[in-house]
Amino acid sequence: MNSPKKDGDDDVPVKDPVKYGELVILGYNGSLPSGDRGRRKSRFALYRRAKANGVKPSAVHILNTPQDSKAVHSRGQHSISFTLSRNQTVVVEYCHDNNTDMFQIGRSTESPIDFVVTDTSGGGKEGEDPSIAPSTISRFACRVVCERNPPYTARIYAAGFDSSKNIFLGEKATKWKNPDGHMDGLTTNGVLVMHPEGFPEDPKQGLWREISVCGDVYALRETRSGPSRGKLAEGESSALRDGSLVDLCGATLLWRTGEGLLRAPTLRHLEALRQELNASRPQCPVGLSTLAFPSLPRSHSLEERQPWVYLACGHVHGRHDWGQRSEGEQDRGEGDGSTARRECPLCRSVGPYVPLWLGCEPAVYVDAGAPTHGFVPCGHVCSERTAKYWAETPLPHGTHAFRPVCPFCSTALSTPGCTRLIFQGPID
Repeated sequence: MNSPKKDGDDDVPVKDPVKYGELVILGYNGSLPSGDRGRRKSRFALYRRAKANGVKPSAVHILNTPQDSKAVHSRGQHSISFTLSRNQTVVVEYCHDNNTDMFQIGRSTESPIDFVVTDTSGGGKEGEDPSIAPSTISRFACRVVCERNPPYTARIYAAGFDSSKNIFLGEKATKWKNPDGHMDGLTTNGVLVMHPEGFPEDPKQGLWREISVCGDVYALRETRSGPSRGKLAEGESSALRDGSLVDLCGATLLWRTGEGLLRAPTLRHLEALRQELNASRPQCPVGLSTLAFPSLPRSHSLEERQPWVYLACGHVHGRHDWGQRSEGEQDRGEGDGSTARRECPLCRSVGPYVPLWLGCEPAVYVDAGAPTHGFVPCGHVCSERTAKYWAETPLPHGTHAFRPVCPFCSTALSTPGCTRLIFQGPID
């Protein structure tokens, strides 16, 4: 488990060990709807462990009978089993590695999992009841292995070791023998990774790739769970960079390095920007009332002075009933009545009219700029550069589609995905 934590902007370890970085689930805006508890939370800090728990490949066994397999697995070492046929299994044993720490991520709540991740549905809600909507995230989805010495490189691998310290790739799993003789394979729905260039100062999106069980990088399969692997991406690495995205087919994680987090805005900084914006006393052009964004801990429920926006033009108002469309039409696919199409009283633009919410997950910001832009159609507010970066970053969706989403609530973005907010100052 990671180090004990105290309340505050960041996870504060007891003896200040090295912080490798943090994994943040996109779509939760700072915390899970039901609250962050134990290993189930919206972000997970990876610290250097008191004692190394990493493993590395050692012996390889080719087994022809179930008894042979039992004998190998009874040794209590970590292992990966590749079932080639009913009569042949290749087992790769792993031994202790003093130079690395291993962290495991998945849907399972069993003890080998350090960070429990469930499906993220659009709108920042945790996944539905599994009996209604089966999860597509693997119980033991992936593992991150961090070097205990500088530069503390973190590498990602598909699949995690279960409670028996094993990873099993059955007969139907996609697997192969590499030219150098070592076995490798892919998990059912795959672990996809995108490494941006120049994050966060001048970020440019990279290509989405798939990571194998042994940490090699491949082009994507034709569909998410297709039977044939993509082409080996020569020269590419599974080493995570600041801003890398990891998609587990049901949730997307953002990796921020320890160094990157030191340069990122903090909750305290975002709160100062909120107070500065409220101090400018933005007004509703219709009701002439002063608008105010609620404080960050209360930024999930509507308040009387909450700013609202006409997404088609960006004009900010208070909540009012002016400009209702007589036909009462709504944007297709949006079930919330707040997205009813309305006519802006200032410029007559017609479009969705929604409340504005401050984005309060600091890790997704690419700068510490003023909150001037809102995502369309959800109304989450952040800096211009942050809004434009995420509006231009497609995330995996379904079996082979990609689409940009709001990093604060996972709502699929429209085109364009963000709008500049136009606040009216006080008349006096």
